[in-house]
Amino acid sequence: MKHSIDLNGKTILVTGSPGFIGANLVLRLLGELSSGTVISLDSMNDYYDPALKEYRLSLIEKAAASSPVKHVFIRGNIADKALVDRIFDEHRPAVVVNLAAQAGVRYSIDHPDVYIESNLIGFFNILEACRHYPVEHLVYASSSSVYGGNKKIPFSVEDKVDNPVSLYAATKKSNELLAHSYSKLYSIPSTGLRFFTVYGPAGRPDMFYFSATQKLAAGKKIQIFNYGNCKRDFTYVDDIVEGVLRVMKGAPEQKTGEDGLPLPPYAVYNIGGGTPENLLDYISTLQEELVRAGVLPADYDFEAHRELVGMQPGDVPVTYADSSALERDYGFRPSIGIREGLRKFAEWYRAYYNA
Repeated sequence: MKHSIDLNGKTILVTGSPGFIGANLVLRLLGELSSGTVISLDSMNDYYDPALKEYRLSLIEKAAASSPVKHVFIRGNIADKALVDRIFDEHRPAVVVNLAAQAGVRYSIDHPDVYIESNLIGFFNILEACRHYPVEHLVYASSSSVYGGNKKIPFSVEDKVDNPVSLYAATKKSNELLAHSYSKLYSIPSTGLRFFTVYGPAGRPDMFYFSATQKLAAGKKIQIFNYGNCKRDFTYVDDIVEGVLRVMKGAPEQKTGEDGLPLPPYAVYNIGGGTPENLLDYISTLQEELVRAGVLPADYDFEAHRELVGMQPGDVPVTYADSSALERDYGFRPSIGIREGLRKFAEWYRAYYNA
């Protein structure tokens, strides 16, 4: 059972907005809630083109202008403890969705320090603030990367995840451990969500579908890792946001164990489509949709722009989500297929870049 939360009239803090998932979540909240306040917090760093974040922020501000929900944007870093404490003290958020994090497996190999700053120190600051300014529910982003080289598929939240193959994965597993300890010690209701390869319009340019599109549009070759022998559980951003929204409304209940001591109000879920796609099939679908949208010409020579290469450090050959627990507890399972999702991306790309 979950403790039901009515989001209307509440103050909701979304860190990592106007990042990709955060912006889409805030747009849903502004469009559906009848009252309350949504606070967006982001450092707007240059890990990828800041113009994309500015674009998403402009969409949020446009939506906020006609929404009954108040929107406040704060530019800052969750690693800044004084800032985080000040936000909690001034606004007293009832629900916190922590999506702010340094993302990317490969980037963590060359830039480990930013992962420690954002994903560990930053998340610790959020937990400490939730401790001193109690919240009804803390929802935070974990990642399918925690499964590492797990041979058992599909990946279940019951699986042991003690062998990360990248620093990024290690920081996300650390988030889950930290949240568990804070839930146990201070009865903070917290739910971690392991996202599986999120994609869609105005997404992250470092993600394969986006970077491949940019290279193909520029006439450059795309590298296909592990010689194409990869499977990914791609999840369209609207499915991710729907899952996050449902989880926000249902917090883990406070319960007492057999020893009479309180059990941590803590949970972790996968959010993934449960239909891993072969990377080469995914690329073929992307190419077809780029041609359909007019991003690439109909006679584009794709074979001449492909290069099969070996596996990258930190990558895994397969990701495959078992989302049955999410479906059981929240009545939701991602369902948007790659054809529909990539079509929306290709149409957005054409419009945004005037390709």
